[in-house]
Amino acid sequence: MQQTQTRAFVQAAAPLRPRPAAAARAAPVVVCTAQRGEAPTRRQALQLATSLAVAPLLAGSAQAAKGPKGFVPVKDTQDGYSFLYPFGWQEVSVDGQDVVYKDVIEPLESVSVSLVPTEKADVREFGDAKEVAFTLADKVLTAPSQEIALLGASERVDNGRLYYDFEFTAKSRGYTRHALASVTVGNGKFYTLLTGANEKRWGRMKDKISTVVKSFAVEDRY
Repeated sequence: MQQTQTRAFVQAAAPLRPRPAAAARAAPVVVCTAQRGEAPTRRQALQLATSLAVAPLLAGSAQAAKGPKGFVPVKDTQDGYSFLYPFGWQEVSVDGQDVVYKDVIEPLESVSVSLVPTEKADVREFGDAKEVAFTLADKVLTAPSQEIALLGASERVDNGRLYYDFEFTAKSRGYTRHALASVTVGNGKFYTLLTGANEKRWGRMKDKISTVVKSFAVEDRY
């Protein structure tokens, strides 16, 4: 659904071109942090089980490189993007998304990246930061039944590339998700990174979620 809506947003630029299938990504190692002598929590037990299951796959993997403490780096050399996500989040498959990582205990805590072909060369060709942020938050990144509040939108420049970073909440009947997103254009694609958490946990997750969105970077592949 999100990819279809993003395509509709970008479609005015040019006829869409199919993108090649993404290469398989190795899962990261996560470490159980229970103190010696203490019984592990459910979260720690799940992390330990995942670590044991995927450790053999990581030999020689570029993704095994260390990131900032508490975060795992992701670098997709085929599509030219990279970002960080918190230890403990696991990769899941979601139709229409290039990659998704989420917390297995708190499903609203997640990060996703989607790609849509475009012939535009700069994100400013879609409008200013506030205009693009509101349109995406209201029409693309949320369900029609959710109540949207745009909390802020700004520009960020990294290695000469312009990004629009924005913050919004999406209120549903039973919960509110507090989200951060970053969009940019490069390599003939419109990139969207979306991350967030339950509003009830925003106080404890805000710094981590901010690190995720600020880490998002796109590099020219040609």
